[in-house]
Amino acid sequence: MDLSDPITFSRIYADNIRGVQAAAHRILGDTTLAQDVAQDVFLKVWRRPGAFDERRGELGSYLRLMARSRALDLWREQQAAGRATDRLKLVVAEQRGRPDDQPAQSAEREETHRTVIRALRSLPENQREPVALAYWAGMTTEELARRAGVPLGTAKSRVRLGLAKLRGELDAPPHAEAA
Repeated sequence: MDLSDPITFSRIYADNIRGVQAAAHRILGDTTLAQDVAQDVFLKVWRRPGAFDERRGELGSYLRLMARSRALDLWREQQAAGRATDRLKLVVAEQRGRPDDQPAQSAEREETHRTVIRALRSLPENQREPVALAYWAGMTTEELARRAGVPLGTAKSRVRLGLAKLRGELDAPPHAEAA
């Protein structure tokens, strides 16, 4: 089977799109994300048709396995992004401060603030700006895509990658600072 042939590819797509989307939807529970995953799967097959080896199994199973794997990656990223988002929201809420704060709480809040700022500064600019605009300016990914002049998927990826890197920075043990 020649997956690089457009007619063959169209038939394969028509025969398998529902199963691929269903595999992704079972994990993500979101139709739009499942469609994105299906698009990724078929795009990978189109770009690298030789990656599929029919001796190892049936094409439909291969496509659904790719969808499941990509959906699990997205699910994990969402979980990580959710934790990073929660932490960022906590920092922002704490920044507003209360007049009855104790000095120790103030010092801890300041240290958390510095940690978040350091983590944000460690991001590449193409991820830092979308994360900051999404969370502090309330911009949607559609608005971010228009602002940056990039496709929606690119804007989503930049926010997702930025949040994942932030989570890694914020969950990492504190760096020992030189005296």
